[in-house]
Amino acid sequence: MATNPLLTRDSWLAEKMRHEEIVQPWIGPRLARRAIQEKHPVDDFLFEYYPISANKLRTWHPGFGFELDALEEDYEYFNSAHYFFDAGVVGLSSNWLESKNEEITKTLTFLQATTQRPARTGCFGLHEWAMVLGQDEVRHETWELRLSQNEIRATIEKVGLRCTHFDAFRFFTDQARPMNPLQLTRADQGAVEQPGCLHANMDLYKYAQKFAPIFGSEIIRSAFSLARDIRTVDMQVAPYELSTLGVLPIRVETAQGRLEFATRQQQFSVRAQNLRETLIEKLTRALN
Repeated sequence: MATNPLLTRDSWLAEKMRHEEIVQPWIGPRLARRAIQEKHPVDDFLFEYYPISANKLRTWHPGFGFELDALEEDYEYFNSAHYFFDAGVVGLSSNWLESKNEEITKTLTFLQATTQRPARTGCFGLHEWAMVLGQDEVRHETWELRLSQNEIRATIEKVGLRCTHFDAFRFFTDQARPMNPLQLTRADQGAVEQPGCLHANMDLYKYAQKFAPIFGSEIIRSAFSLARDIRTVDMQVAPYELSTLGVLPIRVETAQGRLEFATRQQQFSVRAQNLRETLIEKLTRALN
């Protein structure tokens, strides 16, 4: 017998179809590029860096607290490690939830600590600059730099590096790493992560997918949309020439560009904090 709200078969099939229609414009170009071995430094990031496949984004999840009126053949769509099928009902497996208790607790602690810190918005996106300082070869080798190495160094020295995210800092060049006030390590990430950081806020998509059966696809879409918007700005402030992709630079080497970036960063921080609080609420319910 179902103990949670039971969605009719027609209603959840319609929601599943709606989800697939919404994400298709995100995953279609990605799959098309893969077929011809093309790269896109903005839109491929979320599928490769974490890495989370296009198929995972396409997969629909109802979310914790719902069960589905289903036929036996419907169960083929659902991962049997995450879901059960019994007497015409599909629901989230209690065994799977119990197996994730430790991971949920660890993630909750991390998210709660991050959300309680003030947002810092003074980095001006120079982490991408620090990843190419003094390098002949760059991470996105297909794309030329729009600035010389002298201009990159002069901007970093003038503005300063203020990175708080280890997974950006670990890609800094040997020349750039000592210029960051915080010498970050993986061990201190939980004590340093803060809600103004672009990469910390993109990472919410990683957590949304990690516990996708708990959060459900509506939250996953919100997390992906936020991460995609952030990644676009992330590369707009990078020192690469990407205008042929329609990615126009935010020139943080200028005062006007830094102001524009800080405004966008603050807007992302608000969106991310709302999403982070939703993730915390859902994980807390599932843990309890």
